[in-house]
Amino acid sequence: MNRFLDAKRLTFLARIALRAALAVGFLSAVADRFGLWGRPGAPGVAWGDWPHFLVYTDKLNWFLPAALVSIAGAIATIAETVLAVLLLVNWWPRYTALATGAALLLFGLAMTFASGIKSPLDYSVYTAAAAAFYLAATSTFFGVQNLRSR
Repeated sequence: MNRFLDAKRLTFLARIALRAALAVGFLSAVADRFGLWGRPGAPGVAWGDWPHFLVYTDKLNWFLPAALVSIAGAIATIAETVLAVLLLVNWWPRYTALATGAALLLFGLAMTFASGIKSPLDYSVYTAAAAAFYLAATSTFFGVQNLRSR
């Protein structure tokens, strides 16, 4: 039998790839908010700076009072950064994947209610959420926190 196609090995490698893909996606979005991908309006740049990101945050969170939009944007940015780091270092993998799936599902629902179903489908937000939930279902509780010497 082909060693690469061994189910345990393939699942192990897929989990690593999935954690990396979700983490890089979060970090890319955070980088865009701070202009690391370019200025607002540049090709491939969604926001380009914090004020443009907050305009989008306001659009998605239309139900929030204006005074809370910047707080919501900051919370989302901190959450995405923390989740990305936890995914990369494999800390509490099951809980991290579950929180990642929940965050992506909430983001997809906010996109759906604010602008229709097409955007979250085009950007595969629900696919990423489902992948994170699958990661939670297939991960063990073992992570780097269990590597302490006895």
